[in-house]
Amino acid sequence: MGGAGGRRGHGPSGLRLAVVIASALAVVQLVVVIAFSWPNARSAPHDVPVVIAGRSQAAATVADHMAKAKPGAFDTTTVRGEDEAREALLDRDAYAAVVADPAGPKVLVSSAASAAVTAAFTQIAAEIEERSGKPVTVEDVRPAPEKDPRGAAFASSLLPLVLTGMIGGILIALKVTGLRDRLVAATAFAVVAGLCTTAVVHGWIGALDGDYLAEAPAVVLIVFALTVTLAGLGSALGHRGIGLGVITVLLLGNPLSGVSTAPEMLPEPWGALGQLLPPGAGASLLRSAGFFDGAGAAGPLTVLLTWAALGLVLLWVANARARGAKRLTAVG
Repeated sequence: MGGAGGRRGHGPSGLRLAVVIASALAVVQLVVVIAFSWPNARSAPHDVPVVIAGRSQAAATVADHMAKAKPGAFDTTTVRGEDEAREALLDRDAYAAVVADPAGPKVLVSSAASAAVTAAFTQIAAEIEERSGKPVTVEDVRPAPEKDPRGAAFASSLLPLVLTGMIGGILIALKVTGLRDRLVAATAFAVVAGLCTTAVVHGWIGALDGDYLAEAPAVVLIVFALTVTLAGLGSALGHRGIGLGVITVLLLGNPLSGVSTAPEMLPEPWGALGQLLPPGAGASLLRSAGFFDGAGAAGPLTVLLTWAALGLVLLWVANARARGAKRLTAVG
């Protein structure tokens, strides 16, 4: 009787657990679908930095047209001439520029910075040409690599870095003990993975066409920041830390990175938030190192170093806690 009663009690309890697990998985799936599809579905310019060059009256006319055509889409800054506009694009202060030249308007773009913004401004060039009745020249100041003109391969290379960095950090947290050994494992993995990945993406796939010696350290730092962050969270907080890391890096960081378009093409304020997470900062750092000789790298570099520092602190905390537990056990 007691055994039968135990089995009857076990049934409903098991059923409740199954329902809870199924419900939790359904919620997780819903969150994943929203996180990965919603930003792309709502992709549109939001205060994209743009430069307008030319005489004050002509520049004001162009700025007014852009503001009326697409309200809130562009954050315009006026400069005196075309040279300053080019410099703004190469310094990553702007994604595109309109030169209001009396001889004929000119649109400057940078497909290496964002193929999506370049496509949008190609359309704007056609609109300006139609309104002005003058031919509009479109020049790509910093084109994307010939083998990856739309930046698809560049964008696709980010997710493997995120996944392998996460997996590396989780394995280090679960399988490696001791602060020194964890640091050695994380550093060795980041260096080897970074050098090899950069060689493939740069030399074989052709998604990067800058200086390999500038690109490789950026990839090493991306992998290291991801790895040490997950290792630190897992070592200090256990499975809860690993779950928090996966949610932060994969479910939030990856879709909000803006790597396939631009951070300013995502709904506000998610694009800005994505740049504070490792995937978004990593994509921006690699773009700066690979295409713009390091211009605009200070912000993403600071973000990645901050995440790496957080991971190191968590590893130190986990190690100090483990040593304290050993001393208590020895005393006991």
